[in-house]
Amino acid sequence: MQVTSTALSLNVADVDASARFATTHFGFTETMSADGFVSLEHPTAGINVVFLRTGLSTFKPQEIAGPAGQGMLIAFVVDDLDVEFARIAGGGATVVTEPETEPWGERYCQFADDNGLVWQLVQWVEMPQ
Repeated sequence: MQVTSTALSLNVADVDASARFATTHFGFTETMSADGFVSLEHPTAGINVVFLRTGLSTFKPQEIAGPAGQGMLIAFVVDDLDVEFARIAGGGATVVTEPETEPWGERYCQFADDNGLVWQLVQWVEMPQ
């Protein structure tokens, strides 16, 4: 199998709110949209994010057509987490977790969009020995 691109598709109540969050704070751009649907791409992340309005009749299988979010993080590795945290928090995004560093060297912070999706930034740092 040769994968030519990757997309993450998420059901949300307010497609425009999540799309606006991704474009404003994370640098995504819109590639397609229609009623209840928007597809975004990022110039460096190598992934598209698609938002679908919860309840679209075209979503298959219908038995799992509920909202995305619970127990899921949308995570991106960045070079300078503290700079990005300051920029995004300064831009008015809801902060879920301020920057903190795990014992294994993962430094991260988290933000939430208006649909409750959690967007996480990660920077791998060297830990003192």
